[in-house]
Amino acid sequence: MATDPRKILVTCALPYANGSIHLGHMLEHIQADIWVRYQRMRGHQVHFICADDAHGTPIMLKAQQLGISAEQMIAEVQKEHQHDFARFNIGFDNYHSTHSNENRELATLIYGRLKQNGFIQSRTISQLYDPEQNMFLPDRFVKGTCPSCKAEDQYGDNCESCGATYTPAELINPKSAVSGATPVMKDTEHFFFDLPQFDGMLKAWTRSGALQEEMANKLEEWFESGLQQWDITRDAPYFGFEIPDAPGKYFYVWLDAPIGYMGSFKNYCDKRGDLSFDEYWSQDSTAELYHFIGKDIVYFHSLFWPAMLDGSEFRKPSNIFVHGYVTVNGAKMSKSKGTFIKADTYLNHLDPECLRYYYAAKLSSRIDDLDLNLDDFVARVNADVVNKLVNLASRNAGFIAKRFDGQLAAECAEPALYAEFAGAAERIGEFYEQREFGRAIREIMALADKANRYVDDKAPWVIAREEGKDAELQAICSLGLNLFRVLMTYLKPVMPQLAERAEAFLNTELAWNAVATPLTNHTVNKFKALFSRIEADKVAAMVEASKEDLAAEQAKVVTGPLADDPIGDTISFDDFARVDLRVALIKKAEAVPQADKLLRLQLDLGGETRQVFAGIKSAYNPEDLEGKLTVMVANLAPRKMRFGMSEGMVLAAGPGGKDLWILEPHDGAQPGMRIK
Repeated sequence: MATDPRKILVTCALPYANGSIHLGHMLEHIQADIWVRYQRMRGHQVHFICADDAHGTPIMLKAQQLGISAEQMIAEVQKEHQHDFARFNIGFDNYHSTHSNENRELATLIYGRLKQNGFIQSRTISQLYDPEQNMFLPDRFVKGTCPSCKAEDQYGDNCESCGATYTPAELINPKSAVSGATPVMKDTEHFFFDLPQFDGMLKAWTRSGALQEEMANKLEEWFESGLQQWDITRDAPYFGFEIPDAPGKYFYVWLDAPIGYMGSFKNYCDKRGDLSFDEYWSQDSTAELYHFIGKDIVYFHSLFWPAMLDGSEFRKPSNIFVHGYVTVNGAKMSKSKGTFIKADTYLNHLDPECLRYYYAAKLSSRIDDLDLNLDDFVARVNADVVNKLVNLASRNAGFIAKRFDGQLAAECAEPALYAEFAGAAERIGEFYEQREFGRAIREIMALADKANRYVDDKAPWVIAREEGKDAELQAICSLGLNLFRVLMTYLKPVMPQLAERAEAFLNTELAWNAVATPLTNHTVNKFKALFSRIEADKVAAMVEASKEDLAAEQAKVVTGPLADDPIGDTISFDDFARVDLRVALIKKAEAVPQADKLLRLQLDLGGETRQVFAGIKSAYNPEDLEGKLTVMVANLAPRKMRFGMSEGMVLAAGPGGKDLWILEPHDGAQPGMRIK
């Protein structure tokens, strides 16, 4: 393993900005954070960044559903995400958003270089279109029957039942997931990234050691079937970056999402002022770049992303570390069973470092799924962290404090035993380096067992009652605490908060290189409880709270005007154009004696006067309206009322009663002007 200081940039996949962080997300972020903390303990310079993936149709539609802007929604979600990660001790140096100036500039730059270098093609395609919502449908917004296995309710890009991939147009009985309408085919011009031009480079790169072998083998299937050009265009309406010189066309979210790694790092460099962006991203960079991702997004990260970087004259990743999914109690995370657990729900009941430890104990460098068995979770954390590790400290600390005023012995009682513990540093370190965290934990806990056997064999509680054996007692307990110090040093990347409390107790920093020498003639502080057992009832409460989260989610309704009065059915532009809206001057307003709600308005349209009856009596005094400009529907068919003829309609907003506001054009508008 390299001993010279390394320059390393580490990223996690960007969480999508339309939902909460859950324990499935946390697997990746905990894995990356442990690796980063280990590298820093070995003296390497590591920058750890992430961002929210903030673009795409799902975000646009959800914001509309909530009745807020997409910008407001992603800002609120980003704040929640950062809060959850911080509480799980994920030590990002920078957390940014793909909806940023840095990302726009870099996406534009990369697209421009790809186009200039001949890697962008354009052609007219036929795409499924929702005739009710007047929008082209992304693959995931079309559902139907799989053309291969005939499984129903499958997405428009791949079948979750048989794994087949296809185009949305190949689905049997396709339906829009937005409106439920049957989509129609419609032509549109799109831009394509010419991935096949990178076939040779990608075959060599994927076999260069930049991917786990099982992932490289998987990619062979895609090479054998032939790489395809990648559609990087989405049509308006869309929340994202508009493509330069292509009005109404937007970058597909998966183009600018990985560029978000670069955007976040650029933002970090600009904030620091002493860090070079090019040193990490230029083609001649000697820094190391690692992406931690889930197996569901391998295709984008191992084919499109390195090809985009290569084609736009940037460096490629040193390695892409892929992990599997999280299951709970042997099954897919389930909202109805309460096993789809949000990070916030977990944190309301349990210590984050319990999960960090459990994930670490089961993680390897392979792409296997990880099962969070809740009974095993309780048993393992209590047995390992509480009974073995913390108990090792507590059973020795009392004697050192009471009998020796916190002073450790002047010499190590068992140099050979201590050397065995210290000698494990490189072996355990190599396990961390290779992301074999489970093997590192097994080594650490095997040493913990040995340390506790040493204390059991020496029985300091017996020696403490014997005359003239103070020096022996001090030597035994001092060694016990020194072994605890070594174990906590090895576990520091996994449990940083426990390590911090141990450092306060031991009165020393837990540094990897320091384990070679035991603490002698050293004073420790009074021992305080370092960690609490997991109580099974807290786990049960967490599961129940997750069920309540689901119930609240299902019961949640949008608040505000949009909730009380949802947007109506979509109309065409031609339908809207038939409505003739005009600026009108209210020349006269008077109450209608026989009506509780109506005012009679005389409206001047700039040469023509209309009489309109408006139901705004509860909100306005007639004299307050005279002389105001407003907006009316001028081509509405006249309606005969018992008070007279109403020759149009005045526009107003509000739920009714006193809460009504007529529309008032700004100064400068003239009676008779058309509203466009």
